[in-house]
Amino acid sequence: MVEAASGSTVPRRQLGRHLRELRNRARLTVRAASTALEWSDQKIWRIETGQTSMRSLDVEAMCRVYGADAELTKGLMGLAKETKNRGWWHSYGDVIPEGFDLFIGLEGAAASLRQYIKDLVPGLVQTDDYARALIQADNPDVAPEEIERRVHVRLARQELLTRVTAPPTLELALGEAVLHQPVGGGDVMARQLDRLAEAMDMPNVSLRVVPFAAGLHHGLMSGPFTTLRFPVGGDGQPMEPPTVYMEGFTGDLYLDKPQEIERYDRAFTSIWDTALDAKNTQNMLRQAAKEFSR
Repeated sequence: MVEAASGSTVPRRQLGRHLRELRNRARLTVRAASTALEWSDQKIWRIETGQTSMRSLDVEAMCRVYGADAELTKGLMGLAKETKNRGWWHSYGDVIPEGFDLFIGLEGAAASLRQYIKDLVPGLVQTDDYARALIQADNPDVAPEEIERRVHVRLARQELLTRVTAPPTLELALGEAVLHQPVGGGDVMARQLDRLAEAMDMPNVSLRVVPFAAGLHHGLMSGPFTTLRFPVGGDGQPMEPPTVYMEGFTGDLYLDKPQEIERYDRAFTSIWDTALDAKNTQNMLRQAAKEFSR
């Protein structure tokens, strides 16, 4: 049975999207799927639009009808359990198979992203060498070919900033420490900092550096975070609720309650106001790149 809507809307909507994609891939209409499952068309529609929490057994039945493999079925059943939670921690390795990354799906669907990062360059603006250095450091026992696959996945994400149809806007606030962490060595850092300076010339990218001289600011208390907002549908409502994402070492946090979004919006505005303007940010990036090139 499908339960009444409750809990975080993020996993409900994500689960609905993945089940809709599986149904379409199986070339089944809503009517054909509902007939096979002995459910109503309305029930399928409510599931696919994320309006209900679900039992894992119902997800298993849908995956069986749609021809999903065992690993994907297990991942979606795990995600179904999260649809009942009000605030939820999601550890990718436990319930979602590798490559079935929830954040990448949210990121690709977003109309705008606001990020505060204090230590490392975020994935959307990394060079290949910088990404490779980070991935190797985080996966010391992984084979070189697997490292390259992960680098490719990370770089493929960046295409959303230059896609022809509705590329998202990106507002990126970086702590000055990012400019001084010698990830991959001097040459790698010099190219990475030049890449950041070049990204500022993109029409949909705004980047600011929060200097050490700013002193105490909201970012030091909030830690790194990303706020994602999504396109508005035909009914005038966002296709997904605004969501705050925070990456963790063993699990990642997603927040979507209105009061949580408002709090992080205030924090980002405060961080942005303490940052250098565009010209001084670009000058700082170029100067730091020169210093690493020496």
